[in-house]
Amino acid sequence: MGKILKMRGSAWLVLVLLVLGNIGAWALSNRPTTPERLWAGTIAGVAFSPYQENQNPQDGRHPSRADMERDLEVVAPYVRSIRTYTATDGLEVIPELAAKHDLDVTAGAWISGDLGKNEQEINSLVRLTRANPNVKRVMVGNEVMYRGDLEVGALIDYVQRVKKQLDVPVSTAEPPYVWIKHPELAEAVDYITIHLLPYWEKVPIEQAMDQVRRGYDEVRAKYPDKHILVGEAGWPSDGPYRGGAQASLVNEATFIRNFLNLAGENRWDYYIMEAFDQPWKREIGGEAEANWGIWDTHRQMKFPMEGGVFEVPGWPVLCAIATALAFLPMVWFVLQRDDLKPAGQLFYGALIQGIASGLVWTATEAMTTGMNTMSFIAFLVLIFAQILLLVVVLIDGLELTEVVWTDRWKRKFAPVKANPNNYYPKVSIHVPCYNEPAHMVIETLNALAKMDYPNFEVLVLDNNTKDEAVWKPLEEHCAKLGPRFRFFHLAKWPGYKAGALNFGLAVTAPDAEVVGVIDSDYQVTPDWLSSTTPYFENPKVAFVQSPQDYRDWHIHPFHRMINWEYQGFFHIGMVQRNERNAIIQHGTMTLIRTSILKQVGWWAEWCICEDAELGLRLFEEGLESVYMPDSFGKGLVPDSFAGYKTQRFRWAYGAVQIIKRHWREFLPSGKKLTFGQKYHFVTGWLPWFADAAHMGFVIGGVFWSLGLLLAPRYFEFPPTVFIMPTLGVFFFKVACGLWLYAARVKCGFLDKVNAAVAGMALTHTVGRAVWTGLFTQGRPFVRTPKCEDQPALIQGFLHAKEEVMLMVALWITAFAVGWREGGDNRDAYIWSAMLVVQSLPYIAALAVATINGLPMPKQDEPQPAPAAE
Repeated sequence: MGKILKMRGSAWLVLVLLVLGNIGAWALSNRPTTPERLWAGTIAGVAFSPYQENQNPQDGRHPSRADMERDLEVVAPYVRSIRTYTATDGLEVIPELAAKHDLDVTAGAWISGDLGKNEQEINSLVRLTRANPNVKRVMVGNEVMYRGDLEVGALIDYVQRVKKQLDVPVSTAEPPYVWIKHPELAEAVDYITIHLLPYWEKVPIEQAMDQVRRGYDEVRAKYPDKHILVGEAGWPSDGPYRGGAQASLVNEATFIRNFLNLAGENRWDYYIMEAFDQPWKREIGGEAEANWGIWDTHRQMKFPMEGGVFEVPGWPVLCAIATALAFLPMVWFVLQRDDLKPAGQLFYGALIQGIASGLVWTATEAMTTGMNTMSFIAFLVLIFAQILLLVVVLIDGLELTEVVWTDRWKRKFAPVKANPNNYYPKVSIHVPCYNEPAHMVIETLNALAKMDYPNFEVLVLDNNTKDEAVWKPLEEHCAKLGPRFRFFHLAKWPGYKAGALNFGLAVTAPDAEVVGVIDSDYQVTPDWLSSTTPYFENPKVAFVQSPQDYRDWHIHPFHRMINWEYQGFFHIGMVQRNERNAIIQHGTMTLIRTSILKQVGWWAEWCICEDAELGLRLFEEGLESVYMPDSFGKGLVPDSFAGYKTQRFRWAYGAVQIIKRHWREFLPSGKKLTFGQKYHFVTGWLPWFADAAHMGFVIGGVFWSLGLLLAPRYFEFPPTVFIMPTLGVFFFKVACGLWLYAARVKCGFLDKVNAAVAGMALTHTVGRAVWTGLFTQGRPFVRTPKCEDQPALIQGFLHAKEEVMLMVALWITAFAVGWREGGDNRDAYIWSAMLVVQSLPYIAALAVATINGLPMPKQDEPQPAPAAE
C-alpha cells in the first residue's frame, strides 16, 4: 500500500487515463440507438413456444406444465393472444393454462410428411379446441408447402377434415408467394395466414416495412374477400448477415416497434415472431433461428418498447468486470516498471486493458446464445486458442514496450577498450566441424590466427568426417599455423557436436581459464578476445556472449532476407533478455569459464541444442552472463531454404527437449531461476508452441470446413467474435515486428518486410518440430549445410512441398465454403478470409523457397552496397 501511495504523479496519470479510456471505449462502442417510433400499447399476439434453454423437441425433451405456466405469466401482461404450433408432446394444455390469464389462443397442429404423426396432431387439435373456449381459431400446418412436405391437395384434405369437426375458423400458414401460386388453397381456408419476415428475404432493415406492406397488399389484392392474418412478423437479434439484412438487437427492436405501429394504423391482425429465443432451433436453421424472441432464454425482455436500445444492454457491468480484471495487473506493471517512459507504461497498460475487455466481450458474446455439441467443442478449442494468442500478444507487446520505451538500461555491456589490470586469461577456442568444406574452415582458422590476444589456443575438432580428403587439409593447415593450433580427427565419435566439444574440453590446456566456441564458418575480428575476456574478472560471470553475424548475405536476395531475420533476434530479443540475465546461449561466439563448464556437467550430449541447454544450467547455478550486441565475427547463412528449415527445426526441437528436462524449474515452485529468467525462457519459446497450435488450427479449420459443407446440421460457422480477434492478432504481430525492427535493426523497409516473410515461412517447420519434440525422445543432430550449390527453381519449390499442400488445402476449402455457403452470408466470407489468412505462412514458405531458387548473380557484376548493419 505504501508503494502505491508513493507512486509518481505520471504513474497516477497513466492509470487514470487507462481506466477512463476503457470506460470511454465501451461507452463509445455501445451508444444507444433510438428507433424513430416507440410502442406503448398492448401487443395483439405473439408466437408462443415454451421450450427452455436445455430442452429440444427433436430429442424428446419437452416443457413441463410448470414451465408453460411460468412462460405464460411472463407474456400475459403484454399481449392479448398467443399462437401455438403443435397439439401434442404435452403442449396441448397451453389453451387451458392461457385461459387463466385471459389470453386467446390460435391453436396449431404440426403437419409434416409423417402421416401417422399428422393424425395424432389433428385429433388432439380437435379435442383441445372443443374443450377450451379461448381457442378462437386454428391452423392446420405451418409452412407445409414452403418446406415441400405435402402436395397442396393433401394439405387441403387435412384442412377440410378439421373444418368439418370444428365451429371456429380454420387456416394454414404460408409465405405470401404460396398463396398467390395456389388459389385453391386460399379457397379451402376460412382466413389466410401469411408470414412476413424480410430478414429471410435479405431486405435491409431500412426497407423492411416497405417489404412487409408489399407482401400484405399483394395477398389482399389477390383475395379481397378473405381475412388476412399476419401469422409471423419479426427480426432476429443475432445471426448471419444476409445480403443487406443484418441480425442485431437494435434492428430487432426497430422492426418490431415499426411493425406494431404499422399494424395498429392499418388494423392488421398479427402475431409477432416470437415470444422467447429458442436455442434448440440452431440445429435446424443456424444461429438466426434461435434469436427471434422478444424475451431471451432467461425470460428477460431483450429491449424496451420506448427510448434508446443498447446492442449490449448490460455493457456497464461488462465494462466494470473488464476494468476490475485489468486493474491490478496494470497497477502492478506501473509500480514495477518505473524504468519505462510514461508512453511505454501507457501503451502496455492499454494492451492489458484491451485484452481483458476483449476476453470479457468474447466470452459474453459466445455464451449468450445456445450451442449444439459440436459448437460447444469448437467454443472450448477456440477460447483456448484465443487465450494463447492473447498471451503471445502480451509477450510481443512487452518486448516492444521495453525495447522502444526503456528509460534506463540496467545491464548494458560494451566492448572493453582498455584493460588496466592486464587481465588476459588463457582461452581455449574449440572449432567443431563435420564434413565441412576445407577452404571455408581454413579461412576461419586464418582469422583466429590474426587475433591481437596474447594467450589462446585453438582446437579443431573434426568428428565423423569419413573422407580423408576433406579433413586432411585442415590437419596440414593447423601444422602450418603453429603450436597454438591443434587438430583432432575423431572417427566414429558419439554425441554429435556436444560429443566433439566434450572431447575438446577433455584435452583443453590445463591452464585455460576460458573455453570459446565458434562455428567452422566464422571469421572473427582481431579484437574478439581482448574486448570480451576482461568481463571474467567478475567471478559471478559464467559466460560472455556476442551475437551471430553474417557476411556475403547481400549477394543473393534469399541470403539477404534470412540475414535480416536473424538480426531481429540478436538486436531485439537478446537485448531485452539480457536485462534480466536470461539470454539464450548460442554455440558460436560464446566464451565460458572452464571450471564452471566442468562443474555443471560438461556439454549435454542428449540435447541437439547443447548450447542453449548449457546456458540454462548456468543460470540454474545462480551465475551471470554478459551479452553485448557488438559483432566480433561473421559466418555464412544457410544456402538453401531446406538448410534454413533444418536449422530452425533443430532449434525448436532442442527447445522442447530442454523444456521436458527442466520444466520443474519453470514452475512458480522452482527455486533455481529468477522470475525474470523463468519469464524469458517460457515466453521466448511460447511463440513456437503457438506455431504448433497454428498447425492444429489449420487442420481443424479444414476439417470444420468439410463439416460445414458435408454435415451442416452438426457444423455451423464459429461466432465472428472469435474469428476477428484471430485476424487482429496476426496484424498486430506484423505491425509489432516492423516497429521493433524500425527501433533496433538498421535496415530498409523492404528488408524489414522480407525479414518478416522469412520468419513467417518457418511457421510450419517450427510447429512440426514442437509436435515431434513432444512425442519423441531424441533426434540426431543435423548440421546446417554451408557453401552448398544454389538449388534449381524446381528444387527450391520442392523444399516447401508440405507447406504448399497445406496452402492448397486451405485455399480449396476457403473457395468451397465461399462458393457454397456465401452469396449473402457474410459469416461464410469471414470464415473463408480467416482460412486464407491462415495460409499466409505457407505462402511465405513458397515465396522464400522460390526466391532461394533464383540463380546466383554473377560475381563480376557490381553488387549493391549492403544496408548499414
